[in-house]
Amino acid sequence: MAWLDKLERRLGFLAVPGLMRIVVGLTALVFMLVRLNPDFRFVLDLDPARVLHGEVWRLVTYIFLPQTASFLWIILFLWFLWFIGDGLEQAWGAFRLTLYFFFGVIGTTAAAFFFGARFSNSMLFASLFYAFARFYPDQVIYILFILPVKIKWLAWVSAAFLLFGFFINSNSYRMALVAAFVNYLIFFGPEIVYEARHRGEVSARRKRFARQSRSEAEPLHKCAVCGATELSDPNLDFRVSRDGEEYCMAHLPRAESPAR
Repeated sequence: MAWLDKLERRLGFLAVPGLMRIVVGLTALVFMLVRLNPDFRFVLDLDPARVLHGEVWRLVTYIFLPQTASFLWIILFLWFLWFIGDGLEQAWGAFRLTLYFFFGVIGTTAAAFFFGARFSNSMLFASLFYAFARFYPDQVIYILFILPVKIKWLAWVSAAFLLFGFFINSNSYRMALVAAFVNYLIFFGPEIVYEARHRGEVSARRKRFARQSRSEAEPLHKCAVCGATELSDPNLDFRVSRDGEEYCMAHLPRAESPAR
């Protein structure tokens, strides 16, 4: 996108190489601190009321707050976050990944402040996953190291749950969900619209071609008696009788047959 190219030329120095590795490291550190003192998580989570009372560090610390207390799940989560982070940085570069992550933080924070949604950082990391699925849809991962699944199928299943929640929840939840995915909409929205429009144009062209193909296969002349056409016998001549029907010369009514 042109605007991203311009931003990168002007603000490229703000890129954070290895950003997701840093996030993984800080999340692992916070996980250990919360394991040592479970109440510590309540000092770090995104609580708009407390932020407005001066606890501004929550605007950043909630990003690194793990959503599990299990060692197994945190290891799997951090490995996956490292994996998709490296993939996105390779596809985008450090600046665009940094910008995408920054927009995601803004959207998630706005969802909490303006719509009361307690998405924590789950939607932020979900937006990273969907971005990864756009670049690597056929990448195969092994769930629990056993079941091979393509990234695109995981993304579709996850999106189906989000879409279900979008329809069954309140308007404030819907607005919050849109705000939380503002980064995805900014980066991929125009591309998705273009692809949908392109698919519609391709479908229209195919239908038009099919209609033209059918029309070319349809005969212009057909005998009302024997059903012969110029396609079945190119040597046939046809005439339209006074009754409005079309006949081949062999079945043309005698009164209208040409004189011999």
